[in-house]
Amino acid sequence: MNVMEAIRTRRAVRLFGDEPVPDDVLRQILEAGGRSQSSKNTQPWQFIVVRDRERLKALSELGKFAWHLAGANFAIGLVGSDQTHWNSFDLGQAAALLQLAAWELGVGSCIANIYEQAEGKALLGIPQEMNFYCMISFGYPSAEHKPAQLGGRKSLEDVVRWETW
Repeated sequence: MNVMEAIRTRRAVRLFGDEPVPDDVLRQILEAGGRSQSSKNTQPWQFIVVRDRERLKALSELGKFAWHLAGANFAIGLVGSDQTHWNSFDLGQAAALLQLAAWELGVGSCIANIYEQAEGKALLGIPQEMNFYCMISFGYPSAEHKPAQLGGRKSLEDVVRWETW
């Protein structure tokens, strides 16, 4: 799969099968996230891989729409080194590469916002001065997963301005 095909076909996967994701596949996904560009090459991220079923369940209860974490094969928490504006942008870029690499390898994913930041930090042992952005659930799509129809995107004419507004 090439990059454009991955971008065009990737959809959120919230239902995962039981098949474990091999360690070498997980490592390739993490390598992609670590290769993301960042402001001044600061690489302000730390990734926390969570496989423990009870911990995934507990994390799934820390956000209104985070339920899919409970059924994931694993999840990756994105932790930033500080609270700066560029830090969140850099972590967003890392998140995109983690998910695109996963999709190329046949692994689905979905971002979950952790609304209960203090509880999430305590659960994962994240220092208070760090910023805990989100978790991303990963796993092979379940047979029950029904991918959204391709399309449904605004046209370029609706979102692109040339030279000025």
